Amino acid sequence: MRLTGLVGWRGMVGSVLMERMQAQGDLDLIEPLFFSTSNAGGPAPSMAKNETRLRDAFDIEALKRCEIVISAQGGDYTSEVYGKLRAAGWRGHWIDAASTLRMKEDAVIILDPVNMPVIKNALAHGGRNWIGGNCTVSSMLMGVGALFKAGLVEWMSTQTYQAASGGGAQHMRELLTQFGALHAEVKTLLDDPKSAILEIDRLVASRQRSFSEAETVNFGVPLGGSLIPWCDRDLGNGMSREEWKGSAETNKILGQGEGFGTPAVPVDGLCIRVGAMRCHSQALMFKLKKDVPLAEIEALIAADNAWVKVVPNTREATIRDLTPAAVTGTMTIPVGRLRKMAMGPQYLSAFTIGDQLLWGAAEPLRRMLRILLEA
Repeated sequence: MRLTGLVGWRGMVGSVLMERMQAQGDLDLIEPLFFSTSNAGGPAPSMAKNETRLRDAFDIEALKRCEIVISAQGGDYTSEVYGKLRAAGWRGHWIDAASTLRMKEDAVIILDPVNMPVIKNALAHGGRNWIGGNCTVSSMLMGVGALFKAGLVEWMSTQTYQAASGGGAQHMRELLTQFGALHAEVKTLLDDPKSAILEIDRLVASRQRSFSEAETVNFGVPLGGSLIPWCDRDLGNGMSREEWKGSAETNKILGQGEGFGTPAVPVDGLCIRVGAMRCHSQALMFKLKKDVPLAEIEALIAADNAWVKVVPNTREATIRDLTPAAVTGTMTIPVGRLRKMAMGPQYLSAFTIGDQLLWGAAEPLRRMLRILLEA
């Protein structure tokens, strides 16, 4: 069995990855070697086989033993370790959830139900860097990738509604803490059915505006009962880094645009943080290259992979199936609100949603491991 290093397995993405690897029997196919950045020498988890002690995640010689390394430790770790490992002569496969290496020329952004030909081509040419994509982009392409693969998309505009989980575990805790503080502020009035809703609203707004620095340390401003129309760094040109990823990563995943010798499909929009816990949602607008009947579009999307689900464009189906509450913790990628728009028959609307920690993070990593094991 191939010795496979696992780094960052206790964090949020790493924990989901371990759950999926256990559920799918991936650990039965490898000799796992568990690394730690803080507890080297401690006992490895029960999934370990022969390697029963945690290894130092910064020990280059220990990492060099592995044929495959899977990291969910984050970008700082990748920046610290990856270059040193390659410089030490390591020729193994690096699978990583962090964004650090995504846009490197020798890296492939992995999403095999969408871009298996790109992955296979890279494997055939000696590729060794397999990087998980942006969670929002990956979830979007799992839903509507069929339209891109069919060459139907002239351009796409997206407005994202991104959950607290995109920031990390502490961001999720902060959101819930803020909701708790708001509820506590008006609990007495809520318990009185005769209380005035405008007074409740005034107290909630006042409490939001008076959140302490400690209560907003992660998001910087209130998210509970509000939203934040900006995600990630400011690139200085009116665009956030998250919005830039929408175009750059979509095209790289599909194997087109810069570096591939083919035109990129323009993708642009706004990324918005909302008070959902885990799932990222997106409202999409396409300009298609030609008028395609809606029924054909729905059939094309539905047939693309085993996880996409076309939701009928009715109120009942939409509010039942197309929400974070319905999708959290599932592998399903629902796509709904499909209709032609008033601008003309080539304009198409859609709304899609996916669990940010599954298809948006952990699942492409474990599936890439399987591809390497079967290659």
